[in-house]
Amino acid sequence: MEGKFFFRKYLIWVILLLGQIHGYKSCIEEERKALLDLKKYLISVTEESWFHYVLPTWTNDTKSDCCHWEGVKCNRTSQRVTEIAFNTPFFKQDSLLNLSLLHPFEYVRSLDISRNFFIGLFDDVEGYKSLGRLRNLEILNLASNKFNNSIFPFLNAATSLTTLFIQKNRLSGHFPAKEFKDLTNLELMDMSGNKFNGSIPIGGFPKLRKMKALDLSSNNFSGSMGLEGKSKHILCYSIKTGGICEMKNIQELDLSQNKLVGQFPLCLNGLTGLQVLDLSSNQLTGKLPSSLGNLKSLKYLSLLDNNFEGFFSVGWLANLSELSVLKLNSKSKLLLVDSEGSWIPKFQLSVIELISCNMVKVPYFLIYQNDLSHIDLSDNKISGDLPHWLLANNKNLEVLFLQNNSFTSFQLHESSHNLLLLDYMKLANNNFQGTLPSSLGNMKEISYMDVSRNNFTGTLPRSFVMGCYSMQVLTLSHNKLSGEVFPESANFTKIRELSMDNNLFSGKIGQGLRSLSSLSLLDISNNNLTGVIPSWIGELPFLYALLLSNNSLEGEIPISLFNIVSILDLRNNRLSGNIPTFTNIHDTHSLLLRGNNLTGNIPRQLCGLRNIQLLDLASNRLNGSIPPCFSNTSFVLGKSLYDNDYSSISRNAFQYTDFKSLIVLDRFRLEYLTITPIKIEFATKHRYDAYVGGNLKLLFGMDLSENELSGDIPPELGGLLELQALNLSHNKLSGSIPKTFSGLKNVESLDLSFNRLHGRIPSQLTELNSLAVFNVSFNNLSGVIPQGKQFNTFDAKSYLGNSLLCGKPTNTSCGSSNFQEPDNEVEAEESTVDMVSFYWSLAAAYVTILLGLFSSLSFDSPWSRFWFCLVDVFITKAKSLLW
Repeated sequence: MEGKFFFRKYLIWVILLLGQIHGYKSCIEEERKALLDLKKYLISVTEESWFHYVLPTWTNDTKSDCCHWEGVKCNRTSQRVTEIAFNTPFFKQDSLLNLSLLHPFEYVRSLDISRNFFIGLFDDVEGYKSLGRLRNLEILNLASNKFNNSIFPFLNAATSLTTLFIQKNRLSGHFPAKEFKDLTNLELMDMSGNKFNGSIPIGGFPKLRKMKALDLSSNNFSGSMGLEGKSKHILCYSIKTGGICEMKNIQELDLSQNKLVGQFPLCLNGLTGLQVLDLSSNQLTGKLPSSLGNLKSLKYLSLLDNNFEGFFSVGWLANLSELSVLKLNSKSKLLLVDSEGSWIPKFQLSVIELISCNMVKVPYFLIYQNDLSHIDLSDNKISGDLPHWLLANNKNLEVLFLQNNSFTSFQLHESSHNLLLLDYMKLANNNFQGTLPSSLGNMKEISYMDVSRNNFTGTLPRSFVMGCYSMQVLTLSHNKLSGEVFPESANFTKIRELSMDNNLFSGKIGQGLRSLSSLSLLDISNNNLTGVIPSWIGELPFLYALLLSNNSLEGEIPISLFNIVSILDLRNNRLSGNIPTFTNIHDTHSLLLRGNNLTGNIPRQLCGLRNIQLLDLASNRLNGSIPPCFSNTSFVLGKSLYDNDYSSISRNAFQYTDFKSLIVLDRFRLEYLTITPIKIEFATKHRYDAYVGGNLKLLFGMDLSENELSGDIPPELGGLLELQALNLSHNKLSGSIPKTFSGLKNVESLDLSFNRLHGRIPSQLTELNSLAVFNVSFNNLSGVIPQGKQFNTFDAKSYLGNSLLCGKPTNTSCGSSNFQEPDNEVEAEESTVDMVSFYWSLAAAYVTILLGLFSSLSFDSPWSRFWFCLVDVFITKAKSLLW
């Protein structure tokens, strides 16, 4: 009998063990049916064309184990559903979630309905108490929906919650603290990325004593964080009101990216268990307290982008042995961080950011750091040599930002040659001199390097262009670098952005650029380049911005360059020949050919550039008429056809620390946005201005000035609604000003000067409310100058050289006796003085008079004898005066 009992007991343990090893066969039937009902409801609120994307693994197949369905997890022993997650972002507008469908899942522990774009919750039976039915629910993720404040009563019923994620919704107004009065078990809460305003509800968490992590960042909270008295406190309420400073279990507090003002709240220094404190991107002022050193558990401290001032010593934090991330700067530029002192820190940092802290030396305590992965000392006043020990001591260094200082010498010592992990290095805007060290080639992993706006000289080291094979962004602009541009092949096979502008590079464009097959931006403008533009540049498969302006390049423009889909800038070179007649229609944003020796007609194919925003063909020798077909371009249609923004090239790069966050549930992520702004100069309003980055995408302009264009101005140009600048000056255009120009509703600068235009100035142009500069000088215009609106602001300079114009602002009165307005445009044209005939008539009269004078002197007459006598007297008188 005992043997049978032992055998049965043994068999049960074997079965349980096999169940643990091989798992279960299926979830229970009741919950399986409930999951299918949930799917059916989700399909009912989904757009019809997306039905098949709704939870495709949730099927009626009885052989399908619902515990293995996507987003579903079960307890291995009880087979009850413990986790549910679904993401179906194609719901119909204003969809709600029926909470009653979740009631069968009594043992569910985690519910993730993030990124579904629900606008609310409902339960026709239980109402606000619905979530209270889920007694085991601990984790609720509602992030990235469209919930508003109507969900708070539902949440307060979920009293078992320990973790609540509700970031990136549409919660707004003052924080409804009373709605959380029953959530006494909450430990983690993330409500970032909403639209809360008013004071932070620091006194509104009276029972949240278990809170370990609280994230209220990226809202619109405002008010003081100082110690002005109880009536004005935001953070420092007494223990009776249960403020944040009384949450003794708090480990992470993120209030960044709000509008908080006042001084640093001293009561926070009493939260000795605090590990993460982020108050960055607010408007805090005053001095930072030395009592920050009391936060013994602190690992992550960010006070960036505030207005702190006065003296601060990092030595106050010397005993924080857990400190790993320190980020500090001041927008006021009145913060002075002590960079001296021989104290020895107990911490080993992985990230140090001391930006705009008025430091004159590299902080000495960094000599004791050997595990830094990120160093940012930019925007200080540090001068002298770049300390070699900073690189030598930190073998894991990935990011080095030292821009906007006054460093003079950049030498990499042998001890720093093994910086294999260095990924980002920014040394721009210093006083670095000498040549680039050849040891840069040892940085095999570097992908971003900016040494612009220094005084580096010499050629690019061969070891550098061959050794840094991970390079993606290289900026060498505004130095004194010389030599040829990549005469030999380079190992920059991953490079995407190469900026070499404003240097002393000379000679031909080298064949070595052909190996840069990933190149998207190439800027070699403002150098001393000569020779022709090689056609293979336009065949680089990803190149969409080529800037070669202000060099001495010559020859014809290769047709392959019109493969470049964004920006082609060839201004101010010595290029000749016709503009190539290309066959394909591309999306060029800016075509800039000003200041060359181009001839021939403007090809009609330019009208196919449907994404064009800047067209500059000025200062060439183009002839023929202006094509009327520009009405097919974005000058009419605007930017709506395309969403691409080529005004700058940006890339996201991420660098991680080993610090783990309770809220993020992952390693802290430090994000770097590398932006290469594209700078283009364009003439508007009588000025040649530079447009950079975001400003560039807002400008629409066409400049055809200083050519030999003739014929009438096409009336179709009046339909270019988006144009802000139109310059047709210094050509040979004739005919009248089209009345259709009244359609240029956005034009701010219109220059038609130095042509052969005649007739009246259309009165319809007074409807151009944006017009700030108007110039029709030196034409053959006639009649009364229109007045009203913007035209009342133009002075006489706008109308010089048009003798038949009258009225304000000229001095010619339309009713004066010496002015007679032509009856019609034909008579005005006939009355216009033919200056060429006038000059020929004047010359003929002069020659006739001169010949008549000489012929009369050749005959003997009293008049001729008197003339020669007068000449003799004059000569005699002149000799007496000279001798």
